[in-house]
Amino acid sequence: MNFQNRKRLILELVEQLESVDVRELAAHVQTSEMTIRRDLTQLAAEGLLYRTRGGAMRVDVAAQPFRFENKAASRAEQKDHICQLAAQQIQEGETIFLDCGSTIFRIHPYIRHKRIQVITNSLPLMAELLNSSVQINLIGGEIDRERQAVHGFMAEQHIRQYRADRAFIGVDGISAANGLSAASEKEASTAIHMAQQAKQVYLLCDSSKFERDKYLHFAPLTLAHTLITDKEAPIDQLNKYRKRGIHIVQ
Repeated sequence: MNFQNRKRLILELVEQLESVDVRELAAHVQTSEMTIRRDLTQLAAEGLLYRTRGGAMRVDVAAQPFRFENKAASRAEQKDHICQLAAQQIQEGETIFLDCGSTIFRIHPYIRHKRIQVITNSLPLMAELLNSSVQINLIGGEIDRERQAVHGFMAEQHIRQYRADRAFIGVDGISAANGLSAASEKEASTAIHMAQQAKQVYLLCDSSKFERDKYLHFAPLTLAHTLITDKEAPIDQLNKYRKRGIHIVQ
């Protein structure tokens, strides 16, 4: 395939997904990762996309500062459906981990009436649950201002002090072949530590993240016992995850 055809396909995918990595693009264009990297360098020089570590991003998205509020509002209907299903799994008196993902943040209206203990590293979630029936254990450590979350060595130490009935974690990508992936090491580390300290682990993931491999592959699919997703999730992809032992709630 010549460069002009690759260029069209690359720009179409970047426009659709806003942010993509080299592996995704190579699979989409059906060429090598080396060729994709060379193409991205040229397209970035032409101002058609923004080159990121490991991939590319739409120029207008790259020009905007990260805002947690914007991410939480994206695909709101799907996220609310997922969070309602997740809340139904939680029983009175339980202790649960909730990570700092934008999907998990939207669970707060569905659990605020429950008499439960929540251990979280999410500052926005903590703020929403302050005046509720929920007892909050805020994880301590370094604050990531952009993501409004607590991360780092001390946060991991904090998590290891507790055991929970359930952990609800989010990811940036899920793949039958490569497992779970994240956009940063900090978020991946938090997810792993929460999963290790919980009896049951739930992955809250809308279908736009299916079969996407992001910057860091950090765990196999089996880190989670249950995948909670939206009604738009393709059956063939869900069947791939079921074959790997994951229970699906939709």
